[in-house]
This record gives sequence, C-alpha cells and structure tokens, in this order.
Amino acid sequence: MTEGKGRLAGKVALISGGGSGIGAAHARVFAAEGAKVAVTDIRLGAAESVVAEIVAAGGVAIAIEHDVASEDSWAAAVAQAVDTFGGLTTLVNNAGLNHMRGVEDETMEGWNHIVSIDQTGTWLGMRAAMPHLRASGNGSVVNISSVLAMMSTVTCFSFHGAKSAIRGMSKAAAQEYADKGVRVNSIYPGMIDTPQLATMLPEEREMIRTSIPMKRIGNPEEIARTSLFLCSDDASYVTGCEMIVDGGLFPG
Repeated sequence: MTEGKGRLAGKVALISGGGSGIGAAHARVFAAEGAKVAVTDIRLGAAESVVAEIVAAGGVAIAIEHDVASEDSWAAAVAQAVDTFGGLTTLVNNAGLNHMRGVEDETMEGWNHIVSIDQTGTWLGMRAAMPHLRASGNGSVVNISSVLAMMSTVTCFSFHGAKSAIRGMSKAAAQEYADKGVRVNSIYPGMIDTPQLATMLPEEREMIRTSIPMKRIGNPEEIARTSLFLCSDDASYVTGCEMIVDGGLFPG
C-alpha cells in the first residue's frame, strides 16, 4: 500500500463491525485503496487484529471499541476518528446481528436487541457522522442491509424488519442530503461466507449454495468492493442506490 494513491486516496472511513467478516473485508479493501480507516467493533481485540494486518501491509488504520446501539459510543467513535485523522468523509454502517425466530417465537428482549443494533445503530451512525461528512464537502454513506429486506423467509422475523427499515432510512437520507454534499447508498448482500454462516451444518450450507443461481456462496470482499465503488468518486452522481449483491438469488 502507498498512502495517497488508490481509489479512496484522501478519504477517511469509519467502518462499524470491522473486526470480522464483511466489515473486516471493508477495512482491508479501503485501506489498500488509500483510505485512512477507523475499524470499530464491540470486540476491541478483533478490531485490533484487523488493524495490525492493515498496518503491516503499509496502510493507515486505528481500532476503536464501539457499541453501535449506544448514542454515547457513536459520539466517542466518531470523535476519535476525527481527532486522529482530521476529519471524516466516509461511513460504512456494517455492524449487524441476526437470529432465527418467527413471529411467535420472538421475545421482546430479542426484538429490541436486533432492532437496537441493525436499525437504531444505523440511524445513530448517520446522525453522529453527518456533520463531519457534510463538512468534508464530498461525503459518502453505505448502509449494509440484507437481501432479506427484499424477500421473505419463515424465520428471521426481527431481522427482516430491521433490515427492511435500513432500506427506507437510506432512501430518505439520500434525498435529505443530496444537495448537502453527502451521498447515501445501501447494499443488500445475499449468502456471504462470514463467521455467522460458518456455524451452519455442511448440509445446510450445501442447500443454500444450490439455491443460488450462480451456485456459490459469496465472499466478503465482493461486498467490500461494491462499497468501494459507492464510496469512491467514480460514484459521484450515485445516491439513493440499492445494490443487490447475491449471485442472482433475488432477481429484483
């Protein structure tokens, strides 16, 4: 990596849930493309491991302990990124959580937990970062939703609700900030090879794989590289866009 070169040269990005999976892939890809990256995660050790990889490869990054469901934690994370790097141009709201429960199986505690991280955390992130993104004059937000915001299953009831909310929130924010120097887009990953997917039995993974028209499970870097486009100046006229990255699972 060479600082100052790449598609994100001059950018400062905060990536939530950056300690593993899709978030870690974002951190690596963004740093490789020249961004200074704040890798945040509720598990500080995981974020620090990703940062160590980035720094060893010649990139610039810091790790921040961060609970996306907390208003105060968002304020602190954004402040640390801005204090360290002198500003903030880019936000990837990636942190998320899922569990397999239907309408009657879900509990109030479970519902609130999913919504607090997946939906409320996305809003808190945009709210905390937006003054700095506006000040940059060329800000970008990518909110990571899920293909399950576009299609239904008989489980994941709370996750469906929260990820569908991200779709509407992203559209509304895109219009609100279209003339304020901040673009807001959203990505809808399908089945991606993350630690959460790794908990499935082999036969479950195979059933998923064969249900995908491209006949393979995606990798986290494929989501990160979609964000790379949306956060780069190549996408300077793109806002309110919904990018479905799922191997053809949901045809749109």
